[in-house]
Amino acid sequence: MNASPLAITNQKGGVGKTTTAVNLAASLAQLGRRVLLVDLDPQGNATMGSGVDKRELTHTVYHLLLGQCSEARVRVSSEKGGYVLWPANRDLAGAEVELVSQPRREYRLREALERVADQYDQVIIDCPPALNLLTVNALVAAHAVLIPMQCEYYALEGLSDLVNTVKRVKAKLNPGLYIDGVLRVMFDPRNTLAQHVSDELKRHFGSKVLDTVVPRNVRLAEAPSHGLPVLVYDRSSKGAQAYLRLAEEILTRQRDARN
Repeated sequence: MNASPLAITNQKGGVGKTTTAVNLAASLAQLGRRVLLVDLDPQGNATMGSGVDKRELTHTVYHLLLGQCSEARVRVSSEKGGYVLWPANRDLAGAEVELVSQPRREYRLREALERVADQYDQVIIDCPPALNLLTVNALVAAHAVLIPMQCEYYALEGLSDLVNTVKRVKAKLNPGLYIDGVLRVMFDPRNTLAQHVSDELKRHFGSKVLDTVVPRNVRLAEAPSHGLPVLVYDRSSKGAQAYLRLAEEILTRQRDARN
């Protein structure tokens, strides 16, 4: 696949996963990449954060996974973000049950992406906050995994479960899958515990811990309510600048991996 799909996942909710997906997509688009953002979370937060009203959608990634429509019927443009979106809403919650009886159920997203791989330089997949069949679809479709996490006590425990899931998917379904990076988000350098957990992450994951750190930032929190990536909402904010740095770091890592 040409488009190097990147799954952004963490089974713990409220860790900045969707914020990272939307703002990384917008930042990569700003750097001249043709970007597709796949909202694989039934909550549809990445859809709303991209300026698309999930309540008005007639076709979503749900219909695509079940083979009920073409990609052209699903895709919408995030005009402010500068990328293409496969949106989601509550319909997607039903896919978990309906896919169970389907052939090649773990490969549905991968096969859909392979049909349009030449149209995009980068695919970002926003996963649900659970280790379910939708997340497995994302991990099977992805080349790499990006794990956003807060530097707090319980985060390390949940991280080991996620790493084990990635290992199982790699062993059984997607041998090319790897963890590209662990991203520290909502980071407050004045917090002693945050610094301690950050040090633990570096000890466990070494170079997998990204140099970019996303700080706690009011503008990042405000942007989704306006249906905008923070890059559009307030480009000069610390949050926007952090995600631009992240996009540059991701592209550098991808180039290094190919060489």
